[in-house]
Amino acid sequence: MDLTGPGGAADEPGPSQPDIQPTALDESELPAEPLELFTAWLGDVLRAGLPEPTAMVLATVSGDLQPRARMVLLKSFGPAGFVFYTNRTSRKGSDLAEVPRACLLFPWHALRRQVIIEGPVAELSAGDSEPYFRSRPRGSQLGAWASRQSTVLSSRAQLDDRFAELDRRWPEGTQVPMPDFWGGYRLLPETMEFWQGRPNRLHDRFRYTGRGSTWAISRLAP
Repeated sequence: MDLTGPGGAADEPGPSQPDIQPTALDESELPAEPLELFTAWLGDVLRAGLPEPTAMVLATVSGDLQPRARMVLLKSFGPAGFVFYTNRTSRKGSDLAEVPRACLLFPWHALRRQVIIEGPVAELSAGDSEPYFRSRPRGSQLGAWASRQSTVLSSRAQLDDRFAELDRRWPEGTQVPMPDFWGGYRLLPETMEFWQGRPNRLHDRFRYTGRGSTWAISRLAP
């Protein structure tokens, strides 16, 4: 599913108007494949109008075993995996180059739901990354060049000056090239865990383990 167009993640947060009251998650309701359940839950989030519905915590670990986490946006997902984009020289990019595994967490608090996804991560090619880069607003394209992500800035002015310089280099109507240090990543799930809030902290929690069309399902203590 492509989440970059209408109905997907926008550049600005949307209204928070939850109108869904989930209650329980029962074994009898679980599909055989976790992607089906994730798609249904994301649909609930979109219908509820929650802000940043595709925002997710991306957790990585560096080569010296330093754990790190940050929020990014899911841009597409399907049987091949979950896709996000970033500067490859950022801390998350460096971490993934050293340890190509990650964990994604979707914190849908308003619906009392959470999804955790773990698995190996692979870089998308420039050819696969460019269509999304072309779909971004011009300002975001320039921002990808201007922000040497995770490096130290002497001041805010340094960032603003760099953006202004790039704005002059590629004026309105000129195609902004995709940076060679920017691109996509795809996480291929090995485990997907679904958490549904229940009273008295006796929540429903299920973990799918497997790959492709073969998944084992376990109920976990909350």
